[in-house]
Formats: sequence, structure tokens, C-alpha cells
Amino acid sequence: MAKLLSLRHFRLKTRMVLILGFIAILQTGALGHFTIQYLDKVLHEQIGQQAMRVAQTIASSPDVIRAVSEKDSAFLLPLSLKLAQAAQARFVVIGDSQGIRLAHLNPQRLGKSMSDDDTDDNSKALIQGQSYVALDKGSIGWSIRGKAPVFSADGTQIIGIISVGYLLTEVDRIVSRHQLSMIVAITLALLFSVLTALWFANHFRKAIFNLEPEQIGRTFQERNATLETVREGIVAINQRGIITTFNHAAIKTLQLPEDEEYIGRHITDVLPDNGMLDVLESGEHHFDKEIWLHDHNLIANRFPLVQNGVVNGVVSSFRLKNEVDLVSRKLTRIQQYADSLRSQSHEYNNKLHTIAGLIQIGAIEQALNVIGQETSSHQSFIQTIMRATSDSILAGCLLGKYNRARELNLELRIEEDSQMSDIPPALPREQLVSILGNLIDNALEATLHEHGPGGVVTISMSDLGKELIFEVNDQGPGIPPEDEDKIFTRGYTTKNKEGHGIGLHLVKQLTTHLGGLITVEPAEPSGSRFTVYIPKSLRRTGSSGHGSKEQQ
Repeated sequence: MAKLLSLRHFRLKTRMVLILGFIAILQTGALGHFTIQYLDKVLHEQIGQQAMRVAQTIASSPDVIRAVSEKDSAFLLPLSLKLAQAAQARFVVIGDSQGIRLAHLNPQRLGKSMSDDDTDDNSKALIQGQSYVALDKGSIGWSIRGKAPVFSADGTQIIGIISVGYLLTEVDRIVSRHQLSMIVAITLALLFSVLTALWFANHFRKAIFNLEPEQIGRTFQERNATLETVREGIVAINQRGIITTFNHAAIKTLQLPEDEEYIGRHITDVLPDNGMLDVLESGEHHFDKEIWLHDHNLIANRFPLVQNGVVNGVVSSFRLKNEVDLVSRKLTRIQQYADSLRSQSHEYNNKLHTIAGLIQIGAIEQALNVIGQETSSHQSFIQTIMRATSDSILAGCLLGKYNRARELNLELRIEEDSQMSDIPPALPREQLVSILGNLIDNALEATLHEHGPGGVVTISMSDLGKELIFEVNDQGPGIPPEDEDKIFTRGYTTKNKEGHGIGLHLVKQLTTHLGGLITVEPAEPSGSRFTVYIPKSLRRTGSSGHGSKEQQ
């Protein structure tokens, strides 16, 4: 036992060879011992049956019956020797009804009782008339003997006995010859088992990526700990679609019952239309794909597990899109604040330099006029914003874009009759400013590109009725009718720069999620007009059902 316990200090391959080799030795040894014992028993039985059949054949011979009845030893003695040689027996002994020898291997024992050197009294043959097999020790040693009674010619009485014997030494010699064959076969089987053990150990070690059992156990513990500590939901399935991994974050994210067991169930029983089976079939990766699953808007990654060129599983990680959006919006808001501060700093530095120059040259009146114009323009826009909306977040967004427009030497105008005060409290303000901010940024870029400095971007807002309506007009090149559906596709852009093709896609996604609508049409005299309609009742898409609708 101590030696077996010490096996853990060996490498896996060595352990497997030792254990499998030991098992093979036990199996082949036990099987060989049983086979040899069984062979020994069968050979003894077969030789005994052969001796009995030879005795019965001799006892049924008419010449033997006549000679026994006449007690003709002169005829029976040479006959017994010939019969023994023909049957490859050690001896053939013939006796009369009293068991007195009429023929024997040793002529000196003729006329003596067969019981003198035989432990068997021959009563089964001479009295009961039965043929049988006996193991006796005679004058020449232990032998297997077949005995048969000799009946008279009319078959009415027993007149003698035939005893045919095979020495045990000869039987053991035959058994030994067969044993040698068995030992050779067992040795070959053992060698084959050891070679099989070596092959299996190499194959098994390769299948587990040459890891030791302790490394596998540690890796398994680390894997479980990792799965339970990450914030992303992780689900894995095997080649048959059976769930093999379902961490707690996935249960929590999808708001599934925590008291149920999900591992071992088919993925469609837990998450119908999940899309993982498509990856299992196609083997294609899905990265940062937006999906609706179990009434949740998610950002999902799906990765096929490929081994030896065969897809044998899929791993999917996901998290709520609003968490990703929240981080993105916070970054966007910080960027907007930074852009606003940078714009104001740049603009006011230019104004201060101008005012300082005017003062230095003594143009005090002109300096005061510049200060008045700057204050008047800025205050006028602020007053327009305050009349249009009482929402501080929306007002801050508009003021930041106003400063950004001035930095680009453009003008951002808000229509005088704009009104946006009846904003539902449940409407996420970050989504609203993200929609409006992206539209204004696109309008400023289009106007600057087409019109140059001095261009005007106009905003109109209305909260009348059951919808919030935002209109953004630019003086850009306009959008061809055939491209009106393409501009909202993620990655589509007319600019040869990285990082574009996302803003309008995000606007479309947010508007759709809020149950709204966005349209685009030509503006007069040039440019484009983007109009966004957001219902005050907030009919969000994907709020019912448990299927999966992937956003293209």
C-alpha cells in the first residue's frame, strides 16, 4: 500500500504504465492459473474417459470374451501388450470373474489377485457390472485407469474385467506441454497489455494537453473561481448542445431562478433562440454582437471550441448593454465636457488676446465693444436655451455644442419657438443627450466640410402632443436617396478616417430602443434634416418575450 501511495510522486505516464502493467499481470496471471488448472482437470478427465472407452472396446471383443471364459492366458498376454501399445496406454490388465490376473505387463504377476497392488476392489465392474474411471496406485505407480466388465457371450453374467491404465507421469508430461503453450500465450498477452498501456498513457496525456493530474485539479479550481468572480455571464455548451458551464453572473444577468440546476440541460431548454447552436454549426466567431435574450439587451461574444479541426463546443460571454452604454456615455459626457471647456478656453483666449491688444493700442472703446458683443452673444444663447428647456442636462449639452460650433467658426442656432420642457422623468437623460449630441456633431462636421467657416446648424425642439420632436438642420452636401438607409449601419461612413460610422448607428439604436423613430430628408436650400420622434410613453423595444433578436 505504501508503494502504491508513493506512485503520486511519479509522472502521470509512469503511473499509468505501472498501474496498467500491474493490473495486466494480475489479470493474465489469474487467467493463466485458472486456464492451466482447468486444462489439467480436462486432460485428466479426457484421458480417464479414453482409458474407459478402450477397456469397453476390449471387453466387447469376441476373442477376448472367449479367452477370458477359457482363462487362456497364453492368448491374452501377448494380446494385452499389443492393445496397450496400440492405445498408447501404459498397461492393459485382464482378469477373470474373481479378479485373478489373466494378462499383465509383468508375467510374474499372472495368477495373482488384481487387488494385491490396487486400492480399488473392482466391485463396481465385477459385481455391479459398471464401467468407470479410477485413480489408483499400483506396482508401477499412480495411474488413471479405465475399467470395464467382461460379459459372457450371451451377456447374462460377468466373467472378467479389463483395466486400461495411463501413468500420471505421462499425463503430467502432456499437461506440461500444454502449459508451456499457455505460458507463451500469457507472456505475449502481458507484453501486449504493457504496450497498450504505453500507447494509452501517451494518448491520454496528449488528450489532456500534457498536464499532470495535480495541474488539472488546480486548473479546474482556478477556472471555477475565475468563472464565479468575473462580472460577465459565461455559458458553455458541448457538441450536443448540453450546457457544461453556467456561472452565477449569467444567472444573475438573465434573472433566472438561482435554485435550479442548469448544467446538464440542453441550451434550448434554458435559453431558446440563443444563437450558440448556429456558432456550433458554422464555427464562426461572434464578437461584440448586440442581441436581445430573455428580455435583456446584451453585448455578447461567442467563441467556438475547435479540437483537431472539429467544433466540439461553444463558449459565450455577455453582459448587459446598458452597462456598456453607461460606461460609453460617461466617457462621452466627459469628452463633451472636455471639448466644451477646451472650446471655451480656446475661444476666450482669442478674445482676451484681442481685448488686450486693443487696450495696449489705446482703443478702449473698441475693447469695450468686443466685450459687450461677446457677453451679449453668449448671454443671448443661454437665454434662448433657458426659454426652450428647463432640463439642466439637455441645456448643458446644447451649451457645450454651442461652444464647439464657435471653435469651428460655425453658428449653432435654436429656433425661437422651440420648447422642450415636458420631458418624462423616466426618459434616460444620458440617452437623450447622446442622441441629440451625435446628431449635432454630425451636422457640424458636414457643414464645416461643405460650407466652411460661417456655416449654420439649426436646432428645433417641440414637446407638444404625445412625442418629443428634435430637428437638426445642417448645410452639408446632403445625403443621396440611395444612401438614406445605409447611413445608420454600423461602420458606414463617407469619411476616410477611423472611428467614424458609429454615431448615427448609435442614434438609431437608442431611438429604436426608446420606441421612437428617426427620419432624414433634404433641407432647404441645401443640406440634410434629421428628425427624431420619441414617444413620451416610452414604448421600449424588446421588453416582452424571451427570445433573442439580434440587432444587425
